[in-house]
Amino acid sequence: MNVPTMAELAAQGKKPDILFWVGCAGSYDDRAKKITRAFVKILNEAKVNFAVLGSEESCTGDPAKRAGNEMLFQMQALTNIEILNAYEVKKIVTTCPHCMNTIGNEYPELGGNYEVIHHTQLINSLIEEGKITIEGGSYKGKRISYHDPCYLGRSNDIYEAPRMVLHQLDGELVEAENSRSKSTCCGAGGAQMFKDAEKGSMEVFEKRTGELVELKPQVIATACAFCNTMLTDGIKGENKEDQIEVLDVAELIAKDL
Repeated sequence: MNVPTMAELAAQGKKPDILFWVGCAGSYDDRAKKITRAFVKILNEAKVNFAVLGSEESCTGDPAKRAGNEMLFQMQALTNIEILNAYEVKKIVTTCPHCMNTIGNEYPELGGNYEVIHHTQLINSLIEEGKITIEGGSYKGKRISYHDPCYLGRSNDIYEAPRMVLHQLDGELVEAENSRSKSTCCGAGGAQMFKDAEKGSMEVFEKRTGELVELKPQVIATACAFCNTMLTDGIKGENKEDQIEVLDVAELIAKDL
């Protein structure tokens, strides 16, 4: 796959139009790597001039901050900001709403000012500009339910872009009662993914999965690697693995380019 690094381009005296911030999940989690590859396929198809930091990219500090370790967050953030500013980065795209929220909303007060967008926003723009064309045949007639990630929806008010992208497929988009600003959390945010469950009758991801399963979808579309993991676990718990696929918006689009 054609994935240049910022260092490689800098050595050639070049600058990309946009930096793709891959994120920890997209770099290391085997399931999330598929989302990364799907998005890169879309970027290459659209001939987007992009690059990644590669080994120079570190965690944004989001999990540390949500878990209450502000000092560790600032250490991680300042390291990243120093690297981003050294490359004179102006625009960033990421497949992770947590990374988008942290870099876009919390880095400015530490000296990191960038235009940060979510991959569903960029994909939607590429479609509108005619840089990619969607066939849609793979999902013809299928029921697709979209789950709003907390950090994409409530935290950054991005609801339309992923839905506009999904409407390019020939499927039927079905909405849960708890959607958009009322969407039930998948249970992973706020560093909850990295700790044991607290006492209760049901875990959050089980509740959310149940709400989506009620719609009888054949595909649950996500726009966050954390949500993807939690809902995949939920589908396994419901014994619906043979009936329902959990796929990122980028994966759905990459399949039908």
